[in-house]
Amino acid sequence: MTTITPFLWFDTEAEAAMNHYVSIFKNSKIGTISRYGDAGPGPKGSVMTATFTLEGQNFVALNGGPHYHFTPAISFAIDCPTQEEVDRLWERLSEGGRPNQCGWLDDKFGLSWQVVPKDMIPLITDPDPVKSQRVMAAMLQMTKLDLAKLREAHKG
Repeated sequence: MTTITPFLWFDTEAEAAMNHYVSIFKNSKIGTISRYGDAGPGPKGSVMTATFTLEGQNFVALNGGPHYHFTPAISFAIDCPTQEEVDRLWERLSEGGRPNQCGWLDDKFGLSWQVVPKDMIPLITDPDPVKSQRVMAAMLQMTKLDLAKLREAHKG
């Protein structure tokens, strides 16, 4: 079976990022840590890669140096079953980061996340264009998504 694993490039924060994410998501675990040796290019003994799993998804974090940075062009969407889970994940992931429009945020490592209530999708994709546009207009006014307000917009 083919698998796809997100490979996240950090300057020097791979281990800290892994520990942070594993502390946030309930179904998560730390995998392996490999360290640079004499051949480098990082300092001998420093973390080269760290593997971890969040909600069943495997990740690799690499300390590759300052050459590349995250942008919102790539983000991780989290389908949250409840508003309480939206609130909890939003608070934890945005600590030291920056909230953005429509449920997006950049965490303290610069990685972009979309924290989305699962029940929002049927509202915004309603075949009635009037209803779906009201939901879209409401969402565009939000940073953290509020399912109750999105439902109100859907009803009109």
